[in-house]
Amino acid sequence: MRIYILRHGIAEDVRPGGSDGERALTREGEQKVRRVIERARHGKMAPSVIFTSPLRRAVETAAVASAILGDHAKTVTTDVLLPSGSPQRVWKEIRGVRTAELMLVGHEPLLSSLAAFLLNCPDLVVEMKKGALLSIDVEEPSHEPHGVLQWMLTPKLAGA
Repeated sequence: MRIYILRHGIAEDVRPGGSDGERALTREGEQKVRRVIERARHGKMAPSVIFTSPLRRAVETAAVASAILGDHAKTVTTDVLLPSGSPQRVWKEIRGVRTAELMLVGHEPLLSSLAAFLLNCPDLVVEMKKGALLSIDVEEPSHEPHGVLQWMLTPKLAGA
């Protein structure tokens, strides 16, 4: 299974009286995510399921990805991708999904921890910039994943 990990794009600051969960993508954030997904699409990226955190900036990031990838991917909102989530809970949710490719859209610090967990390298430090996309191949889903890093694309590398 190929797992794409996408951190949400740049979001607006919390508005007075607002909440962190209501923060929307900025125009710059949307443009950078769009550029990353467009570049990755040239590599034949085609997830059939996009799991996203319920926070607005992640939902909007997932929508940008889905639109660029052709809206063929089913989007699933899940609390396991909240910033306070655990890699083990994410793995438990996705390991039974029968698909060749899926995408996870969420936040730090969860996503860098998730990458290290999927690669079976708990001490690995992965810097997931806003709008960054990571590709990991995981052999047959098992209790403990043993993934292989394929590539990482940041907005800067994508020309955004």
